[in-house]
Amino acid sequence: MQILDWSIVALYFVISAAIGIFYAKRAGKSTQEFFLSGRNLPWWLAGTTMVATTFAADTPLAVTELVRQNGIAGNWLWWNALFGGMLTVFFFARLWRRAGIMTDVEFVEIRYSGKPAAFLRGFRALYLGILMNCVVLGWVNLAMASILEGMFGIPHSQVIFYVGLALVITAVYSAISGLWGVAVTDAFQFCLAMFGCIVLAYVVVNDAAIGGLSGLVQKLNATHPGVLKFTPIIGQGDGSASQPGMLAITASTFFAWVAIQWWSSWYPGAEPGGGGYIAQRMMSAKDEKHSLFATLWFQIAHYCVRPWPWILVGLSSLVLYPELSNDKMGFVFAMRDYLPTGLKGLLVAAFFAAYMSTIATQLNWGASYIVNDFYKRFIDQKADDKKSVLISRFATVFLMIVSLAILPFMETISGAWNFLLGASAGIGMVLILRWFWWRINAWTEITAMIVPLFVYAATVKMHIKAPENLYYIVPITTVCWLVVTFLTRPTDKEVLKSFYRRVHPGGIGWKQIAAELPDVKGDTGYAGLFVNWIAGIILVYSTLFGIGYLILGSPETGAIFLVVALAAAGVIYADLSKRGFDTLVK
Repeated sequence: MQILDWSIVALYFVISAAIGIFYAKRAGKSTQEFFLSGRNLPWWLAGTTMVATTFAADTPLAVTELVRQNGIAGNWLWWNALFGGMLTVFFFARLWRRAGIMTDVEFVEIRYSGKPAAFLRGFRALYLGILMNCVVLGWVNLAMASILEGMFGIPHSQVIFYVGLALVITAVYSAISGLWGVAVTDAFQFCLAMFGCIVLAYVVVNDAAIGGLSGLVQKLNATHPGVLKFTPIIGQGDGSASQPGMLAITASTFFAWVAIQWWSSWYPGAEPGGGGYIAQRMMSAKDEKHSLFATLWFQIAHYCVRPWPWILVGLSSLVLYPELSNDKMGFVFAMRDYLPTGLKGLLVAAFFAAYMSTIATQLNWGASYIVNDFYKRFIDQKADDKKSVLISRFATVFLMIVSLAILPFMETISGAWNFLLGASAGIGMVLILRWFWWRINAWTEITAMIVPLFVYAATVKMHIKAPENLYYIVPITTVCWLVVTFLTRPTDKEVLKSFYRRVHPGGIGWKQIAAELPDVKGDTGYAGLFVNWIAGIILVYSTLFGIGYLILGSPETGAIFLVVALAAAGVIYADLSKRGFDTLVK
């Protein structure tokens, strides 16, 4: 890192701070502005800030690790989440915007009734806003620490200081500017981070040691014959690969990924039915149309735009660093060893951008739970906007301190990831059905949150690893919440009627309530939405694979996939046109 590199990094921090200061006054007007941008985000900004948040400092490292260990197909570990993401686009995005609430936790008390609903709202606010949120913040901090160690050789004992410095800067502009500042900064940071990753991929692939894309393909086919396959080899018994770099998994593992995990487990950014900061963005959109298109753009950008620069660097690292003991560091070492002065500073700034965009969102989202769903609900219900915004800023700083404090106790990113998936497995169906079946009540959701913690602990003790542990956690949790649902009283009918008037989801699950509200027109056309869901999945996977085949030297195959993607987009457009969603209102 030379003076020019450090100057670029410094300029990045100045621009980020300037954006935060610019939006400070607007954010201070009310908690609606601080947490929801006054419900006025356009679709492209709302969708881009979703993508930026899921592009953390750990993401390129994680993809590099997956590619080095299991080839391109290793990315199915997260590609499978598209099934749930597209479900959110067509079935839930409009409903979240229509609900008119500030957080997805607030949903609890417009959908359920009584003391169980109040308890659930407070519990979820602290459980998700502090505990789960700080686990996510902790692993993002851990990833940034790994980058600083690998890039600059900073001793592990000192790296917390530098991560803390970046965290403090992020917390300050988040606390000052609210979601407007976070969203606009996210857009800037995402563009910078993507540009930096594309530049790195171009420089590394065209290095003499690689010899361009054709040279990369030739070398990998000679040394790692299975690494360029897009799909895993299924049914290998013990899951061991017959060739280096090939992902070979058992049928039970693949089935757990594509048929269970995406709808059963709670995971930040991929919650069944939407939720968390994704719901926050949907509720911040200008209207239902902007909410739907924001979420659709998120799915396309998340799976089709972002991964290929990371995958190319990961593939190149197999040639450049064949004997790495820590696979994820292949990305960092490529930055360190192959970027010239200026570009090196640009990519370091890009990594800070990826890190800060995720941290800023997690801080703002977590603070929204603490303030809206705990402080204003249970401590000071009469707090005015000025006081609420002040408490929001304190809550942001509090989360920053807690996330930094737990950093020394976090061992691995994958360990935290497996904990989140396992400890929340089984609640997903409740989060989906609560919109479409009136009988779901607060006790249902409470049960679905608590039972997985105990079953997950039991699977750990029995040495049952992810994702096979889902075969135990999900059925047990499902049986428990179904039994509790029918043994407990339904939600108060007046609350159900109020919810139906507000959201009018329609469908057979609300037939009993809808019969008592003949003046309310419920949603229809669910068959068309199901077709859109399938078409959306085909659109994204076809685009993802089409781009990949074009990059890796199979233009004919790539063109076929892209034609299929266009056909799927046509199906979606035709249905949305019938619904009046083909154009966006101002």
